[in-house]
Amino acid sequence: MPVRTRLRAVLASAKTPLYAPLAPNVRRATAGDLDGLVALEQATFVLDRMSERQWRRHLDSLSAEVLVAVRERQLVGAAIVFYRRGQDIARLYSIAVAASERGTGIGAELLAAVEQVARRRGSRRLRLEVRADNAAAQRLYERAGYHAFGSHRAYYEDGADARRYEKRLS
Repeated sequence: MPVRTRLRAVLASAKTPLYAPLAPNVRRATAGDLDGLVALEQATFVLDRMSERQWRRHLDSLSAEVLVAVRERQLVGAAIVFYRRGQDIARLYSIAVAASERGTGIGAELLAAVEQVARRRGSRRLRLEVRADNAAAQRLYERAGYHAFGSHRAYYEDGADARRYEKRLS
């Protein structure tokens, strides 16, 4: 059998892909990420979107932390967490993953990074709200150890309800 034919046969029978995407780099966002953050927000959310001005303000805020997931120089995810002075509860305000990257673990990586920065800032608990009809996000939070503790009726712009979740950060 010619070498080329054997190589094709080996490649065709390989159980693992030849190309695996690089793991995303999760880091604190900078002003240079602003365009990517706005584009991700526009592509991910139909309602309740943050404006460019809001993103800019959060990037400069001492009471917020914006994290981004970057893979191969592309912004593929973002999360924003808020803090209140004198409180030990941090609030995950938003987490977004590019549609092409969903199901690859980026949401879980962003969530773990948010928890890490919240712990570093002295937070003992992390809270969040999630649409009651967003089962995928609820599974992500529950797998990460969050428990539902309440709800908000008509919380979102379109009248959808929200479930509230919390996790102790020990």
